[in-house]
Amino acid sequence: MIDNGLMMQYFEWHLPSDGTLWNKAAEEAKSLAASGVTSVWLPPAYKGAFGKEDAGYAVYDLYDLGEFNQKGSVRTKYGTRDEYVKAVKALQKSKINVYADVVLNHKVGADYVEEVKASEFNDSNRYQMIGEDKVIGAWTGFTFPGRKDKYSDFKWNWRHFDGIDWDQDTLKRALYKFSGKEWNEEADSENGNYDYLMGADIDFNNKDIFDEFVRWAVWYIKTTGIDGFRLDAVKHIPSGFCREFLMKVRELTGRELFTAGEYWNGDVRELTSYLGEINSEASLFDVPLHYNFFHCSEAHGAYDLRRIFDNTLVSRNPLKAVTFVDNHDTQPGQIMESFIEEWFKPLAYALILLRRDGYPCVFYGDYYGIPHDKYKGGKPVLDKLMKLRKTKSYGEQHDYFDDPECIGWTREGDDDHKDSGLAVVMSDGRGGTKRMYIGRKFAGQHFSDILGNAKYNIKIDDEGFGEFYVNRCGVSVWVHKEPKTGVK
Repeated sequence: MIDNGLMMQYFEWHLPSDGTLWNKAAEEAKSLAASGVTSVWLPPAYKGAFGKEDAGYAVYDLYDLGEFNQKGSVRTKYGTRDEYVKAVKALQKSKINVYADVVLNHKVGADYVEEVKASEFNDSNRYQMIGEDKVIGAWTGFTFPGRKDKYSDFKWNWRHFDGIDWDQDTLKRALYKFSGKEWNEEADSENGNYDYLMGADIDFNNKDIFDEFVRWAVWYIKTTGIDGFRLDAVKHIPSGFCREFLMKVRELTGRELFTAGEYWNGDVRELTSYLGEINSEASLFDVPLHYNFFHCSEAHGAYDLRRIFDNTLVSRNPLKAVTFVDNHDTQPGQIMESFIEEWFKPLAYALILLRRDGYPCVFYGDYYGIPHDKYKGGKPVLDKLMKLRKTKSYGEQHDYFDDPECIGWTREGDDDHKDSGLAVVMSDGRGGTKRMYIGRKFAGQHFSDILGNAKYNIKIDDEGFGEFYVNRCGVSVWVHKEPKTGVK
């Protein structure tokens, strides 16, 4: 028997820098598994430029997992190397796969400045040079003195990068491209070319870089035992590099290594094109679906629910779509802020958790809350929806996307999951009732709304249809439940 897969992003941006996350993940492994979680995406485990205060995306040393006194601390924001490895093992013991967040695009916090010839470029048009070549002070020398060559003696210098955003000589922030280097043409076309993102931008045309990243990935997998990757910012990395990197690491480790890439673009054509370029070696997060959710939540009933899956990755390539509602980049105050309004969260999660297609990911901030923004989260409702995915959401699916304000679907259940099958109906407007087919095997049986929004039971007719109700601006999930007292 195979249960539905369910990923959890186990962090949000404003977690306290107290070094407790790895221990918390280990302690909650059993309860997460019981709730239906089958994989966890953990935040970057290596040392960032700001030490224990760094969320991990300002990458300093990929080999320092909270083991060396670098950048003012031994541990990272989330804990020590030993605690991380123990968390991975605890999660896996509870049959939860662990995906490591990997940032390969840039490095930050260099150990020394190099004098490098470079030209300033227009940040809004990366092909437009501003002025002539000049020598700048570039933070591009990485020697990792605190690690003292343990695990790797590879040292980084300006030749391993193609640009930077700071001239130490003049204390000027601007986009600089090093002389003799070119922005990689395989990057996203936003701003003309979106090779450069931040910090010291890695030159993926350098063969030494490919070899070092492969060595590091093999070491990381053997050291930690992780099951796969979440690749950050892949729109800024050549697609050919990602394809060859994943193929080589899988070859050397003999591991499947499920990988989800973050290609932040709301145009599904860009995502499908990228999947073709990497030969589908990775899945992608369904950014267009997130934006559909966001616009629907803002519309307060003016959105046509029949179109909620239009132009999304899950509708185009369901096997490669990681569906999500929000994440650490879309939460309040972050760079891609587009936080789904609270009233729509249960509807959005029902749309990713209780349907056949896609690999859904639940956001830590939605589950546990975001104290920084006084957001309490929705753990009680999410626990119900996640458990429904684990136990009930199986079998043939029938869609009723036939009304702009009220849509629904049913799952007939299967023989492997006892008493499985459910009906979902939701509305962003007036609410109402939908007559939907759930299967003749349920004829004469009673169903109730497990979310408690509808206070009565319904009976499935002889043809396998039921009249399933939903309140205004809500969602109801109907499951088989015979009343304790007689209901006619």
